[in-house]
Amino acid sequence: MRVSALLAALAAAAVPALAIAADYQPETSTAVSTAPGKGRMVTVVTATATVESVDPATRTVVLKTPDGKTHPTVAGDEVRNFDQIKVGDQVKAKYMESLTLELKKGGKALVGRSDNASMDRAPQGGKPGGVALREVSMTADVVGVDAQKKIVSIRNDRGEVIDLHLNDPEQVKLVKTGDQVEATYTEALAVALDPAAPAKK
Repeated sequence: MRVSALLAALAAAAVPALAIAADYQPETSTAVSTAPGKGRMVTVVTATATVESVDPATRTVVLKTPDGKTHPTVAGDEVRNFDQIKVGDQVKAKYMESLTLELKKGGKALVGRSDNASMDRAPQGGKPGGVALREVSMTADVVGVDAQKKIVSIRNDRGEVIDLHLNDPEQVKLVKTGDQVEATYTEALAVALDPAAPAKK
């Protein structure tokens, strides 16, 4: 199921990333499951980086990823306990996103969308880190079905028409103009800082 267009429509803004999150992504896993009129895709990315340098005056942290590249990052005010970050610390980040689609035959629900976001930061005095979560739910009307191209067109509450490309022709057969699609997009980012190992004497 190709859902990039729907992802773009649902995720108008990404989860506010914690400033110390590593952008190197060596480990990625994706799982897709389907049932008649339903589909779900989950992707999990894990990343690690090492703190190379810290500039308290500008709150700049330089991270070095396993590929040897360095990435200067400014830690905003949302990053608590900045003074706890030390050279040699390990940054560990895990990012998860999921998309669930469900067909509602002859659905009469109100077309619209809702957004919920939250952030759980490290307590005062602890190591920097936290979890950011964003969930977007949307109900849209099916306004067109092209069985030959395996495309289902839906219209959201803004009047925008989005084409969903379905790989399974049996799923396309289930959809008719006038049906509705309910979609829930969730993304979460968890970041933790592990202290550097003590220097050997």
